[in-house]
Amino acid sequence: MAGIHALDRLIGNDYPELLTDEEVRAFEQVPYAKRVAAESTYDAIRLGAERNPDGAAIQFLQNADPADTPVVVTYRDFIARVTQAANMFHALGVEKGDVVSFMLPLVPDAFVTLFGAEAAGIANPVNPLLEPHQIAEILEAANTKVLVALGPMPGTDIWQKVEQIRPQLKHLKAIVQVFGGGDPAQGVFAFNDLIKQQPSDRLVSGRKIAGGDIAAYFHTGGTTGTPKLVRHTHANQVYQAWALNLLLKSKPGANMLFGMPLFHVGGSLTQVLLTLSSGGSLVVLSPSGWRNPNAVKNIWGLVERYKPEALSSVPTVLAATLAVPPGHADISSLKYAAGGGSAIPVAVGSAIQEKLKLPVVEVYGMTETSSVHTLAYPSRPIRLGSVGLPMPYARVRIVQLDADGRLIRDCASDEIGVVIMAGPGVFGGYLNDEHNKGAFVDEIWVNSGDLGRLDADGYLWITGRAKDLVIRGGHNIDPAPIEEIMFQHPAVGFAAVVGQPDAYAGELPVGYVQLKPGAKVEPGELETWVRERTPERAAVPVQVIPIDPMPVTGVGKVFKPQLRWDAAQRVFTKVLTPIIERGIDCKVRVGAHGSHGSIATVTLAGLPADQRDVVAGEVHTLLDPFVMRHEVVQG
Repeated sequence: MAGIHALDRLIGNDYPELLTDEEVRAFEQVPYAKRVAAESTYDAIRLGAERNPDGAAIQFLQNADPADTPVVVTYRDFIARVTQAANMFHALGVEKGDVVSFMLPLVPDAFVTLFGAEAAGIANPVNPLLEPHQIAEILEAANTKVLVALGPMPGTDIWQKVEQIRPQLKHLKAIVQVFGGGDPAQGVFAFNDLIKQQPSDRLVSGRKIAGGDIAAYFHTGGTTGTPKLVRHTHANQVYQAWALNLLLKSKPGANMLFGMPLFHVGGSLTQVLLTLSSGGSLVVLSPSGWRNPNAVKNIWGLVERYKPEALSSVPTVLAATLAVPPGHADISSLKYAAGGGSAIPVAVGSAIQEKLKLPVVEVYGMTETSSVHTLAYPSRPIRLGSVGLPMPYARVRIVQLDADGRLIRDCASDEIGVVIMAGPGVFGGYLNDEHNKGAFVDEIWVNSGDLGRLDADGYLWITGRAKDLVIRGGHNIDPAPIEEIMFQHPAVGFAAVVGQPDAYAGELPVGYVQLKPGAKVEPGELETWVRERTPERAAVPVQVIPIDPMPVTGVGKVFKPQLRWDAAQRVFTKVLTPIIERGIDCKVRVGAHGSHGSIATVTLAGLPADQRDVVAGEVHTLLDPFVMRHEVVQG
């Protein structure tokens, strides 16, 4: 048998420590291609299964309760079922370049579908919580040939959405139902009926999957315009598992508490492929994962029972676990906490270190880098607030770009600029070539759109999102430091700062907070708290608005567009007060717009025909000074 690292041909019985940059550079003297033992994700899982054939690949907990009897899928059964799934998709006509999209909760066959689809063609995991029109756009943009979806079940509307959008899917050849009886006459097949007809010991297609073959599409970006589909090769995805197994020193039989969605690379690659390619075990916290309130409520009982080394999720989940007292639970198995997807607030990181006595391994990357690209190396001192160092063979630069995204120069140490990245995990481009404009600097460096700096020791610090900047009268305000100050207030659970429209300055900073359960604040208390701690007067939020719940994306990041729309709605409603005070029914709604990004829609109701144009003209006069587009409709 090979060495300790299932995906590396050259590492012996011990993982290298990589304690210094010099050790990493020496390690990198061997080309990555000579090291990596798997061409494809299918190979990677097979290698993981060989380490632990009778061990549990998946332990599925129906209610995220430590008292649940887990449904166990052994590695032997898992790789057999993935092979059967690949053969099932092949039998439905799926070839190397064809797409299998899926909309599934975290049931065992969702994991089978992901890797079976990658072995047969291209997997396209889709967030089932999106609106039907958004799902239809993603499925159609991907040229979906086969759709795997959850059948009709109480408490979920996935199947209703499938029925609603099916007529719009021009390339669709078949639908496969998980937990459903199917309706073959209508082109709907039961997953279990189809899969059991297939052999489990070989790929019937005879396919030899190459590292450069496309493995998956992941949808990313905002909620407007055509969906951005990131194309990952098998080599991109395998690199993620190879590098993280190396740095986190994975071993067979280790349990990972898992509740991230599979449509997010942090779920499907950083946690799932990492675990399954090392012979570890995914303890799946119910079909809803971390969205199930039991997962956080029972966190310490789950740690005691399954003894994971890592408490690993998005920052919003890590923050929520801190509110749950460990009581008498034995949590001594935990060696570190890890978070990514968005920055871990320093206050949350500090609390994890103080309360749980755990180091915080922060990671950074994006869908376009196949997830993690830099992380705090566990073998080196942690710098709280930094996202660590590039993984071996990965590279990071901080640069100044011109307005067209062209390179002007590299930034000096500790100078803030745009983060660009290259390496084996970096994708080759979006499916739709229109989205590739500005995506790369000098063709191989992906433009993250994030602002950051490299310190003298090469540690990366993310300072904000280029497009999250609040631009006040031409002055760029980075929301991250103000959010940190808000987080430090003892009553604040979540915090976010966005720009609200201003007729004079363009934008003004406004804060939003979700208070901790049971916490209260006096009027003006949070504004004063921030003002006293913010050296830059222009950066102090003009107001701090309590909101519950904070809008979050499907993967737990604060959804800032919703806050911007809310802020704009408040401002425009106030500006239109002279009209409203005359008793005119005048309502403002701000939301997404395909080409303008956002638009304010002002609805005037109940006006006599001869007054409509006059009042509409008044609305235009009041709102024209603002940058955001607006429209007036008669209700």
